Amino acid sequence: MYKLVVLAALVAVARAGVISAGYAAPHAIAAPAYAAAPAYAAAAAPIEYDPNPHYSFEYSVSDAHTGDQKAQHETREGDVVQGSYSLVEPDGSVRTVEYTADPHNGFNAVVHRQAGAHPAPIAVAKVPAPVAYAAAPAYAAAPAYGYKHLG
Repeated sequence: MYKLVVLAALVAVARAGVISAGYAAPHAIAAPAYAAAPAYAAAAAPIEYDPNPHYSFEYSVSDAHTGDQKAQHETREGDVVQGSYSLVEPDGSVRTVEYTADPHNGFNAVVHRQAGAHPAPIAVAKVPAPVAYAAAPAYAAAPAYGYKHLG
């Protein structure tokens, strides 16, 4: 009989599965314990370094609705960067900035300004002049009423 009880207990444990160390019975108040996050053995891949980088880009915007007009272009060859950008100022002039940057001279910029046409005047809604009204007629003072307390 003893062997039958031990065998039944082993079958019950096997069917229940593995019980974790953090298991708490449903009526218990303690929260389950969770294992720490796994440590990754491999480090992040090193960032590749380009000893002689090259690029070139340009863009421009010409928005008739907002009046926004600007442009830029830039090139890089190794450690030398050259470029320029331009934009239309609110007074209609065009500002252009030409720049270079390198390890020996640092960043240098030259600013040019071309006078331009003033922007079109903004239409302003006309408001009619205020209407003059005649002075209000003078009325006689209202009669004063009195009352007597009967109590």
